[in-house]
Formats: sequence, structure tokens, C-alpha cells
Amino acid sequence: MKQEFPLPTLTRSARGLLIEQVALGDVAARFGTPVYVYSRAALTDAFNTYQHALEGRQALVCCSVKANSNLGVLSVFAQLGAGFDIVSGGELARVLAAGGRAECVVFSGVGKSRAEMRQALEVGIRCFNVESASELERLNEVAAGMGKTAPVALRVNPNVDPKTHPYISTGLRSNKFGVAFGDALALYQRAAALPHLRVCGIDCHIGSQLLDPAPMVEAACRLLDLADRLAGEGIHLEHIDLGGGLGIRYRDEVPPTVGAYLAPLLELFEGRPEALFFEPGRSLTGNAGLLLTRIEYLKPGEEKNFAIVDAAMNDLIRPSLYDGWHAVVEVAARDVPKRTADVVGPICESGDFLARGRDLAVEEGDLLALLSAGAYGMSMSSNYNSRPRAAEVLVDGQAVHLVRTRETVESLYALEYPLLSSQL
Repeated sequence: MKQEFPLPTLTRSARGLLIEQVALGDVAARFGTPVYVYSRAALTDAFNTYQHALEGRQALVCCSVKANSNLGVLSVFAQLGAGFDIVSGGELARVLAAGGRAECVVFSGVGKSRAEMRQALEVGIRCFNVESASELERLNEVAAGMGKTAPVALRVNPNVDPKTHPYISTGLRSNKFGVAFGDALALYQRAAALPHLRVCGIDCHIGSQLLDPAPMVEAACRLLDLADRLAGEGIHLEHIDLGGGLGIRYRDEVPPTVGAYLAPLLELFEGRPEALFFEPGRSLTGNAGLLLTRIEYLKPGEEKNFAIVDAAMNDLIRPSLYDGWHAVVEVAARDVPKRTADVVGPICESGDFLARGRDLAVEEGDLLALLSAGAYGMSMSSNYNSRPRAAEVLVDGQAVHLVRTRETVESLYALEYPLLSSQL
């Protein structure tokens, strides 16, 4: 019998929880825990929803690599014809290794190094989203040294409140991102005058986990006004990049569908010559993945109970960092009384929790699935407490593909060197 989950390909059967046609218990038995599990069908459906909403438009959907940078996941999007939004040279290397095309890559980020600029120019990316006056000058200098011309857009800060968590709000004048709206015209004029830059677009990104298209529409109106002013100055844009940020359902949020989110934006741009770029991340991968973990101990306490699991804040930091909420589901249905418990990891921090106050019918050794973990899960993981990072698998129908091997403790210090006794 099908049960409603944020992850659309998750169902419950006599075999326990299934992702597509694969039992999560079988995944744990084969690959151990903790392990990230992704659904190829969910990834594909999410991307195709954008493509369908943009049908007939000159548009490019650039998957945000920071949300999930696994090569297996990126290769699914590359095979679907996606573009990619990157923020580092490492992410560019990942995109290329996964089969992505450099000419469909936009390079965002406030701190691009000269080496990263050279790397991107060498392979021929689509556009640099420039975020400061100094970056304009540096990019022109680097391009000149290579005998190349860099395609650029300015990331403009429209000072629109996205009404999201302050840590993932990026379009206010107090944020580090982008250039001030009032400075943009002069900076575009400077960019157009630099001999090794070619102005090709404009970009903005106001924040993440957006649940209402209204702030994005407000920002888009400001971009359109600026684009028209630029045209009046003889600076004609090839594309307008509206960033990403569409939210997903973690708990009880009711985000708009992709079509409903894009509809008022597409209406604004009806009949205009510029191509539209979008940079979705969370809405592509968030509800296409989960974190599978095993209960080590059930620990009753005086004020609260704890389910101590083998995953921790180093595996999934969103709850500790943002107070992010993830649904926790028992993999096997047990006929035992439910108890309310905090789901916590073994890390030596009071902030090491994955969920608080959940009603669980479980015993020690049972598996739990933390849902909506496909975005900003593994990509933000760490080795705190010298914990090897989790394995990652991609499910495709009945097939299971290992797309990242679990780290070993030895691999964590493979690049380190102890001092010899003679050096002490």
C-alpha cells in the first residue's frame, strides 16, 4: 500500500520501505550504514518538470552543484541535457568528470581565484557570474594573459527579502553576495569597456527554500528595469539568470509547483529576446534522496529519551546548523509501543542531533530513514571526530549502483605525516 512521503518514489510494502523497487533493508545489508540513497526516477522527474514548464522558451536549467555534487547524481542530469551552476574549480572538475558540458556551465561565487578563472577559461564555460568590481578587473587581467575573452554577467543584489532562513538569504544588501543594485549600471559600463570581457547577461539569486514566488517576481522586475536601462546604453544582454531557490516540503510546507513558481516569471518575460537561465538545486535533489541509519542504542532519560544512531551531525548538519527538520521513518514496521525520543548521533557535541521529539516504534538495531536529505546532506558532510563519510548509492528501478565508496579511517589521515621521534 502506497504511503505519502516527501520522497515520491518511496513506498511501504511487506518488505519494509522501498525506494523505487529496492528494499532499504537490502541496501543497508549490502552497503552498511550510514548510507545516502538516491532515486534516479525522482531526479529525472524533478528535472523534467522544469523542462516541461519551460517548453517553447529559450531557457537553460543549470543544476546547482553545491546542493549535491556526487558524480552519479551529476551524470544523471548531464545525460538529461542539463546545465550546471558552480561555485568553485572543484565543482567544475566534478561537472566535467560527470559528462557535463563546459559550455553549459555558469560560474558563481564571491571569491574566484586566478587559478579557478584560468581553469574555467581554458575549458570554455558559458558565463562568469561576477560579484564585485575587483573581480571584474581580475578576470579581465587573467583573460588577457591567456589571450581570451571572458563572458560575464553581473550578479546583481536586488535587496529583496526572500522570507526564508537568514543563513540562506542571499539577496539583501547586508549579504556578501552580488553587487549593489545602485552600482550595477556603472559596473556594466566598466565591464563593456574592458577589452577582454564580453557582457552577455545578468544574474540574481535571492535565497533558498523559497515558498512563495512573489519575492522572485519582485526581483525579476528590478532586473528587467536594469536590462532595459542597459539596452539604452548600448549594452544588450543575451540572457537573464533568475537563480534558483524554489523550496521543497520537508514537514508541512506547501511549496508551489515548478509550473506555478515559474508562471509569473515567464509572463514577465513574454516576448523578450533574452534567454532565461535558472539554477535550481534543492528542488531537483532534496526529495530524491534519504539518509539511512541504524539505531545503536535506545537510551531512556529522566527528561527525554534518545535513539542513538550511527549517523551524526557530520553526516547531516542541517538540523544542527539551521534547525532543519527531516522526517524520520521506521524502515520496518514493528508491533511495539511507540516512544518519543530525540534521534542523536555519537559525536561529542550537544548539538549532535538529527531529529527531536519523534514518536518511533523501534528496537535497538532497527533502521531509520531520514527523508528529504538529497540536497545539502552529503555535500555539507565532514570528518569531525575522525568519522569516515558515508557511502552513496543510486537506485534505478531494481538496480542499485554504488556511486561513492564509504571512506576508511586510514583514508582520513592519508595526507598527514606524524613527526618522527628525532624531530620532537
